[in-house]
Amino acid sequence: MKKLSILFATLLAVSVLATSCCQSKDLRLLYWNIQNGMWTGQPDNYDAFVDFVKSYKPDICVWCEAQTIYINGTDKKCDTADRYLVKNWDKLAARYGHKYTYVGGHRDNYPQAITSRFPIENVDRILGVKPDSVVAHGAGWARIRFAGKTLNIVATHTYPQRYAYGVPKHQRDSSAALNGGDYYRAMEMEYVCKHTILTDPDAANGYWMLMGDFNSPSRLDKETNGYEWADDDTRFLTQDYILNNTPYIDVVREKHPGEAITSTGGKTRIDYVYCTKPLFDLVQRADIIKDEYTTPVRDSLVKNFYHPSDHLPIVVDFRF
Repeated sequence: MKKLSILFATLLAVSVLATSCCQSKDLRLLYWNIQNGMWTGQPDNYDAFVDFVKSYKPDICVWCEAQTIYINGTDKKCDTADRYLVKNWDKLAARYGHKYTYVGGHRDNYPQAITSRFPIENVDRILGVKPDSVVAHGAGWARIRFAGKTLNIVATHTYPQRYAYGVPKHQRDSSAALNGGDYYRAMEMEYVCKHTILTDPDAANGYWMLMGDFNSPSRLDKETNGYEWADDDTRFLTQDYILNNTPYIDVVREKHPGEAITSTGGKTRIDYVYCTKPLFDLVQRADIIKDEYTTPVRDSLVKNFYHPSDHLPIVVDFRF
């Protein structure tokens, strides 16, 4: 009888383990700053872009600079009525298998878009408040349900200039000399965090993601990337705010200790995916994608425009 009990217990344990394995679910996130609404994709009707996305089979995509701005192959702005994106994200996303789309709050030409295989709930579209706390490119806080969990997804894109936002032209040089842009980015990040993850007292135990082009380096890359800056350099302020005031973990850095990692064609990493620990513990892979298609190539005619983008995409795989 004792042997039968042991056998039954063993079979039950095996059955539970097998059921648990069968119920595990994979989720792939693809993030990318696609430069001016994937400017390079306009002439070929986004075919190469769609092929790239389809090859990775993402479940959720987050795109920075998700609006068409310029006429094909030029830096001449097209009329708002002629802009394919953001109004046609549903059609573009459907081509790579995503039924649901979302566009965050934005004041200018640089919104963030989320597309997904799963329904997307808007929680807040964040713009900041005039005159002193404007979130220049805005932010979006959305929720997606997956594997019985609620995923909070926050996407933003911080201000890019060396001088502070809204500074008159005649004061920009002096603002830049005082690192006004660094302080402004840090203010934006504080505002976004205080209106998203820091509204949740139990966020450290929840499923939160924050990602975007933050136009700023992290001190976590100081040694690996050869940043020869003082520890109190203001360029670190934006990432410092996240690291010191939120439960977020820098996913790519943690998964690539001791490696020099960049998200641009240069030597600097300014694009990030952060997760709270419950999500971080599920990460199977977190990589910046640099291949034949994604490697930035400067356009021969249009200054500072690249093909396919001046940033590199990030892919993160989770197993629930």
